[in-house]
Amino acid sequence: MGLLLAARASDSPWVAEVWTCRSERVAEMTSVATETWGLVFWEQDGVAGAAVTGPESRTATAPVPEGASFVGIQFAVGTSLRGVAAPSLVDTGIVLPDVTDRKFWLDGSRWETPGPDDAEALVARLVRSGVVVRDGLVADVVRGHRPPVTERTLERRFRAATGLTRGAVRQIERARTAATLLSSGAGEDTVIETLGYYDAPHLARALRRFVGRTSRQLRAGVEGAIALDLRQRATS
Repeated sequence: MGLLLAARASDSPWVAEVWTCRSERVAEMTSVATETWGLVFWEQDGVAGAAVTGPESRTATAPVPEGASFVGIQFAVGTSLRGVAAPSLVDTGIVLPDVTDRKFWLDGSRWETPGPDDAEALVARLVRSGVVVRDGLVADVVRGHRPPVTERTLERRFRAATGLTRGAVRQIERARTAATLLSSGAGEDTVIETLGYYDAPHLARALRRFVGRTSRQLRAGVEGAIALDLRQRATS
């Protein structure tokens, strides 16, 4: 095995997913566009690290070194870091200083480095301290509610909270869902009809931009590791 990947959903409204990764040899992983930001912690050869990761507006590839282990927290849409402008994180991130296997610095304070089972406990502490905040209006819209505000106000709030336009958030969510359905064996026509794509070329363009795979590659499970629907997946 090259990469051992797994993820789980969270019952916290502040967290979208908690994931883990362990590399048994040098590998490369396709990073799928994501509308959310995250915290990632890693250890390799006894050296610990941590970073804030931003939303990703397009697919990319990322090298994974041998013998590294990772724990990641992907936050829910509408949450953000106090004091960090969300647009400044898009397609980039912030490496955190003075990280050990037990502690890391964030927002001027030292916090306990979490494992996959206590990620929500860390998030709860960050929320109570005001380090992680949430725009309730954006969160409500993502859940399907329509607040009584103008489109201009809604767009401004989305940009402030996520760094992305509301349209970009929808496009990324839809492409990720399409890729997950195709990876699970759904037919292309079914995905197009279910998710409202115009036609096969429309779906193909979205997959190419946001996922880095074709429908056929996703259905066949080829082309190596991909950071998508990681639940209980191992890749060689």
